[in-house]
Amino acid sequence: AIAARLGILDHAGRVVKGSELAALSDPDFAAQVKDIRVYARVDPEQKIRIVRDLQAAGEFAAMTGDRVNDAPALKLWINLVTDGLPGLALAAERAEGDTMRRPPRRPDESIFAHGMWQQMLWVGLLMGAVCLILKVWAIEHSGSQWQTMVFTVLVLSQLGHVMAIRSERDSLFRIGLASNRPLLAAVALQLATVYTPALNPTFKTEPLGWDELAICLGLSTLVFFAVEAEKWLARRGCSTRTRRPGSEDRTGPSRDVTRNDPEASGRCGRSRPPVA
Repeated sequence: AIAARLGILDHAGRVVKGSELAALSDPDFAAQVKDIRVYARVDPEQKIRIVRDLQAAGEFAAMTGDRVNDAPALKLWINLVTDGLPGLALAAERAEGDTMRRPPRRPDESIFAHGMWQQMLWVGLLMGAVCLILKVWAIEHSGSQWQTMVFTVLVLSQLGHVMAIRSERDSLFRIGLASNRPLLAAVALQLATVYTPALNPTFKTEPLGWDELAICLGLSTLVFFAVEAEKWLARRGCSTRTRRPGSEDRTGPSRDVTRNDPEASGRCGRSRPPVA
């Protein structure tokens, strides 16, 4: 009704729903695409199909939107690089040296204990703020490349966060940057979507100049260094991420883990008497 009132749909025009479009083969749809005037209830993948076939038929067509729901390739990719590949890489991560000397966790303990939910909150807010600030700046100074810059910073920030949380306490520089090479491969894959010509049309990316790439790499490290700073504070006893009192290990009741940490000189730099 709305399309008819706006003059988009006439008596000769056709309306096709997403379910009907899914039933059409590629050759059948290509033969009918120029006769269809209105599409209803189509998903993002079908929108790409419509645009592709219209362009193949010689029409000028493009897809507009919020670039999230209408960019399934970017969404499939972000999930793969920041969740799938790091998840597999972390599954092969070697155990930390003092794992068996740590007191066990209580059976009823929440997975968000020891400051986990606080970290999830501030890290998420920091990532979002960095990407939004970059978007505002890049739209004004980098033109059409703003989307590639935000896409790159979003993915690399999450990969930097994964590298930082490989250990709850030890620094990545102590663990070794190359000790989990699959994570580094994920970084290379992200850069490939930007600098491989064959992948640019799929992900709607554009090659970045050296100055733009430097900005992206610099902003992407903010989350990494922020988490590393939190771990540094934890080693000195200044973090809320401590073990719950009452858990026990083989040597008796657990104490604040920073008391037995040779790297911790005391809470927030102050000296502390030895533990009996």
